[in-house]
Amino acid sequence: MSHETPATDRPLTTALAEAAGMAGHAPSVHNSQPWHWTVLPDALELRAVRPKQLVAQDPEGRLLAISCGTALHHARLALAAEGWTPVVERLPDPAQPDLLARLTGFQHTGADPDAMHMVQCMQVRHTDRRPVSDEPVSTAALGEIDRAATREGVNLQVLGDDQKIELAGAAQHAAAVEAEDPQLREELAYWTSRAGTGMGLPPEVLPREAPQTTVPARDFGRPGTLPVGPGHDRAAVYAILWGTEDEPDSWLRAGEALSAAWLTATRLGVSLVPLSGVVEVEGTRQTLRRMLSGLGHPYMAVRLGITDATHAGPPRTPRLEAAQTVDTSAVRGRQA
Repeated sequence: MSHETPATDRPLTTALAEAAGMAGHAPSVHNSQPWHWTVLPDALELRAVRPKQLVAQDPEGRLLAISCGTALHHARLALAAEGWTPVVERLPDPAQPDLLARLTGFQHTGADPDAMHMVQCMQVRHTDRRPVSDEPVSTAALGEIDRAATREGVNLQVLGDDQKIELAGAAQHAAAVEAEDPQLREELAYWTSRAGTGMGLPPEVLPREAPQTTVPARDFGRPGTLPVGPGHDRAAVYAILWGTEDEPDSWLRAGEALSAAWLTATRLGVSLVPLSGVVEVEGTRQTLRRMLSGLGHPYMAVRLGITDATHAGPPRTPRLEAAQTVDTSAVRGRQA
């Protein structure tokens, strides 16, 4: 198949710009949205925005790359929904470390109905940090979520009861370590006070008080306004996303896998909450690695559960306008 635009379809550049815009729905650490897209006549480039890197919480850029990976996966799905299949080059230029991916070699293979459904899930996906209901997540649903991550080259290990307690201890220890870091507390204060900017975590998405959960939730340093309710998370499933490498390209793929797992969970009516605190502290990251029997490197812990149907979900976090994250000047100049 040729990459030439079929006469019955919209121009490729339009699909690229719209896919980059849809990628803005992707989850990111503290809703920092640390990505920037460049639309070219026959390519789409993804770059990391280093000023948005959490210097205290994420000095190596692991969470930044994972966040950008979720955006990359969102863009890939949006293109597939339009019928475009690209070649994805990850970290294509050593001289440009912030150039995380380049999508090229587009072939028009016909719209993918499954991708179209996932694009709908992008627009309703959200993070609900409150306890889940007592309804268990089905084995079938866990299997689908696992396969979604595996297709992106990342493993999902569901934890047993003993490992769940170990994860809780690691999370508690990581929280204690980070609470002693004034720079990190300042960083959290910044990202929870960005009202009106299109970024950050507004009070309405943060619990009013600490929820009753087996694995302690992150303390954002200030209470939100989201009512928590009396529930617990005894029926929740905890898991670790992991892979065999611990390098920037594997972090990017981890983000793609997190996106795939999260959107699949959304489609199945399963709530997913990422738990990044345990991978931010070196000691607790090593604890997670031991839980994996030393077979690989943990990228993210996640909680999976069925939300309480009697509680309205929290609002979605704000997003930047597409014009702030997508550069189409090369295409506009060519068209002019």
